[in-house]
Amino acid sequence: MRFLNLSCSTRVAVILLACGLCACAIQPIAFQYATPDPPNDLLGYQEKSGWATQGFAVAAANPLATDAGYQILLAGGSAIDAAIAVQMVLTLVEPQSSGIGGGAFILHHDGKKVEAYDGREVAPAAATEKLFLDAHGKPLPFIDGVVSGLSVGVPGTLTVLEMAHKEHGKLPWANLMQPAIQLAEQGFKLSPHLHRGLLAENYLMNDPVAAAYFYDAQGKPFPVGHVLKNPELAAVMREIAKRGSQALKDGPVAEALVKKVRQHPTRPGNMTLQDLSHYKAKKREPLCFDHAVQTNGKTYQLCGFPPPSSGALAIGQMLGILNNTPAAKMQLEQGLLSADWLHFYTEAARLAFADRGQFVADPDFVQAPGGDWRTLLNANYLKQRSNLIGARSMKVAQPGNPAGIQAAFAPMPDQEEYGTSHISVIDKQGNSVAMTTTIEAAFGSRNMVNSGQGRQGGFLLNNELTDFSFAPADAKGLPIANRVEGGKRPRSSMSPTLVFEKDSGKLKMTGGSPGGAIIIHYTSKLLIGTLQWELNTQQAISLPNFSSQNGPTLLEEKRFPESTIKALQAKGHDVLETILQSGLQAIEVTSKGFFGGADPRREGVVMGPKP
Repeated sequence: MRFLNLSCSTRVAVILLACGLCACAIQPIAFQYATPDPPNDLLGYQEKSGWATQGFAVAAANPLATDAGYQILLAGGSAIDAAIAVQMVLTLVEPQSSGIGGGAFILHHDGKKVEAYDGREVAPAAATEKLFLDAHGKPLPFIDGVVSGLSVGVPGTLTVLEMAHKEHGKLPWANLMQPAIQLAEQGFKLSPHLHRGLLAENYLMNDPVAAAYFYDAQGKPFPVGHVLKNPELAAVMREIAKRGSQALKDGPVAEALVKKVRQHPTRPGNMTLQDLSHYKAKKREPLCFDHAVQTNGKTYQLCGFPPPSSGALAIGQMLGILNNTPAAKMQLEQGLLSADWLHFYTEAARLAFADRGQFVADPDFVQAPGGDWRTLLNANYLKQRSNLIGARSMKVAQPGNPAGIQAAFAPMPDQEEYGTSHISVIDKQGNSVAMTTTIEAAFGSRNMVNSGQGRQGGFLLNNELTDFSFAPADAKGLPIANRVEGGKRPRSSMSPTLVFEKDSGKLKMTGGSPGGAIIIHYTSKLLIGTLQWELNTQQAISLPNFSSQNGPTLLEEKRFPESTIKALQAKGHDVLETILQSGLQAIEVTSKGFFGGADPRREGVVMGPKP
C-alpha cells in the first residue's frame, strides 16, 4: 500500500514508530519509505493551478523527488532533511541537471536568521588560467571545454548538505538516502523531460558507462516510461549513508571519480584525490537588501546568495534601477507584459549584466569594488545607472564605477551557461530552505562515474569549470576577475531567494530556478510578479519569460503578441524569440498555510498536507 494513501491515524502510528519523537536526531531509527505511484507522463508546456497546503510544503523539479521530501517531512524531518532526500532522488531521476557530482547553494532560515551554505565546486589545485587555452594560446571552442576532463570541478553538493544537516537535521543522515536507494534498486520510469534531453544530446553516447545506461542496443535513448535501474548509484548511496561526504573523498568511488577525470580520452583533467579530500563547504554572509514596491507601498527584505554567485547582486541591481523608472508603477495590461515595461526591464538587465561581467567572481580571490559588494547596490549608484536608460535601447551597456576607482579587471566576454535544478521547502516548524543545485550543462561533462564492480549506472560529473572565463585576460593583458585559478570557485548565476516582510520579519516566500545565466531573469520575474503585480506564485511562474544578458532582447517563443515585438523593435531592440526553459519552484506563506507553484515548462510539483 502506498504510504501517502494510508489513513491519518495509521500515518501517525508509522511516524511515531519511525521517529521515536524526541530522539530523531540521535537514535538510529527505521524510516519506512513507501515507493510512490509513477507520475503521469506529461510532455511540453502543461498549465498548472498551483497547490495549497498546510503544515508544510516541498517543491522540486520531479514528482518522485518532491514525494521523497514530502515523506521525510511527514516523518518529522526538517526542511534541510527534506532537501537532502530530494537532492538524492534528483541525482537519480533528473541526472541531467544536478546530483552528487555537482555543487549547490543553500539558504536556510530558522525563524531568526538566514544562513548561506556554499557548496560550489572548485578548480583542482593544479588548474591554471591556461586551462581552456589551446596550443596557440587561444580559447578552446566552448563545447570542447565542456565535454572533457578539463571542465570537472571538485564536487561540493554532498559536503554542503552534510554541513547543513549537522546544524539543522532532525532525522539520521542515513535515513535520507533511503528513497534514492530504493528507487535506484527498484527502478523508475524515464520521464518525458529526461527523454527530451537525451534526444537533444550529441555527446553522452561517447561515454561507455552512460551509453550502457541511457541507450538501447541500437544506440537510441530509452523511451518515455522505460524503467531505469541504477544499482551502481544505489551502492554509492549506501556508502554515503554510512560514511557521509567522505564516500566521495577517499575509497573506491573517489578513486573511480579521479580516474574518470584524469583518463578522459581526448582532454584529461588534473584532479587528484587530494583535491577531493581537501574540499570544504563554506558558510557565507547572505546578501540581504530592502525592496520597496511602489505599486502598493510595501517593503520587503530579499535575501539571496553572495559571490561567487552573481544572482542576488544582479537581481538587486535590476530591481533598484527599475525603481527609478516608470516601470516601478506599471502593472500588467490585461494580463500581458507591455512593451514599455519590457523596454525598461531589459535595459536595467543590460546595466546589471555589464557590472556582473566586470566585477563578480570568487570573493576569496577577487576583492569587491571598494571592498564591499554592496557598493553595487548603493542607491545613488543605481540612480546614476538608471539615468542611462533612454527612449531607445542601448543594445550593449558598459560597466559602471560603483567605488569611484579604476577597475582592476577586464570585463568577461559573454559565455554560455546552462543547467541546474531548484528545491524549496518549508517544514512544520516554519524553517525554510531555498536550494539551487547543478552539474551545469545538460548531463554535465558527459562523464559518468562507475566504481567498476560490475553494476550498471553511476552518477554524472559536472562541467562547472566552464563557468570560468576561457580567456584569462583581455587583448591588452588586463586580467579577467572570473579567470581560472587553482582552488577557486567559478562565478555562478544560481539565485536561491528568501523573501521576508520588512515590518514583521515574517517569511513571505522561498523560490528559485534553473536556467544558466537566465536564472537571474526567471527569479526576477517571480519576484516582480508576486511583489509588484500581487500574483500568486503559480501565476507569476507561468508568465512568459524574457531576458537580456547585455545583448539581444530575448522573448519566450510563441508567448508574446506580434504588436509587443514590433513595439520593442521600434525602440531599437534586437528581439530574438527563443526557447526559455525555466524551471521555477516557489512556496509562499498564506493566511491559511502555504501556496506553491511549479513551472509548467517542466515536471515539477508541490506537495504538502491539503487544507
